[in-house]
Amino acid sequence: MAKLANSLAKALPDLPLIRIVDASQEEGKLLLWAGSDTNAGRYFVLDRASSHMEIVTADRPQLEGVRTAQVKHVRYPAGDGTMIPAYLTLPPDGAAKNLPAIVMPHGGPEARDEWGFDWIAQFFASQGYAVLQPNFRGSAGYGQNWFQDNGFKSWRTAIGDVDDAGRWLLSEGVAAPGRLAIMGWSYGGYAALQSAVTEPGLFKAVIAVAPVTDLDRLREERRNWSNFALVSAYIGDGPHIEAGSPARHAAAFSVPVLMFHGTMDRNVSFRQSRLMDDRLKKANKASELVIYDGLDHYLQDSAARADLLGRSAAFLAKALHP
Repeated sequence: MAKLANSLAKALPDLPLIRIVDASQEEGKLLLWAGSDTNAGRYFVLDRASSHMEIVTADRPQLEGVRTAQVKHVRYPAGDGTMIPAYLTLPPDGAAKNLPAIVMPHGGPEARDEWGFDWIAQFFASQGYAVLQPNFRGSAGYGQNWFQDNGFKSWRTAIGDVDDAGRWLLSEGVAAPGRLAIMGWSYGGYAALQSAVTEPGLFKAVIAVAPVTDLDRLREERRNWSNFALVSAYIGDGPHIEAGSPARHAAAFSVPVLMFHGTMDRNVSFRQSRLMDDRLKKANKASELVIYDGLDHYLQDSAARADLLGRSAAFLAKALHP
């Protein structure tokens, strides 16, 4: 199957990302997905006996004919000189300098971003933003030394790399001064909030979707689950709990915050966002929380996601004046 996927990637140079989705029982027919950084993907059925491949449908048919942005692999220096791999998406009109910009750390933290089509990055690129997705230390896929003790126990290194992504965008002239924001989902939302604690004012606006905001509360959410011991060991104990919980440092925030969360989130309770919102408002900081009733961690609902993008764009337009 891997050999077949490699062959198809060469046969479809505009859609080199190949995923075998399903197969008939005897594997004579395969359902394939093929995509790229600029193409959200297409589904095909391949008849292996005849080598005939027929398109079924586009993954996102609404984007047919819409110009999308290329995704470029870059590296930037962290504060200690370590080169951090990342993906940079620039507006499809070719603009590359003096732009409103967003650093978008991934979730997990035991995950990583990969080259390909990202619906959030593509949306903001279409609005004229540069979007940088860093694979900060704490990301998976680069070995144990890169993963370190995970992005919670080693949060200072991970968040430092995220902050340095913003500094690099400014130093390279990609981001215009005063027009840099940060947005993340799950751990990425945690990183976005924690960056406002470690580097107040570096990012002029923070958007966090389904974020972790207090490490002890994250542990307690698993108290009656079978994986409580694993989660507890993963989070650990010590001074990093206090220092690494953004909800405990609301007074440090100097920029507006927008958060989104679903009430049926079993990965990170929506009460984490409620806590952050309450603490920020008690500290007289600008905070808005949007709750989606009945949705889970991934907000897999077209109307909710469209609402999230629309509200985020309006929020950033007000904060960054793009």
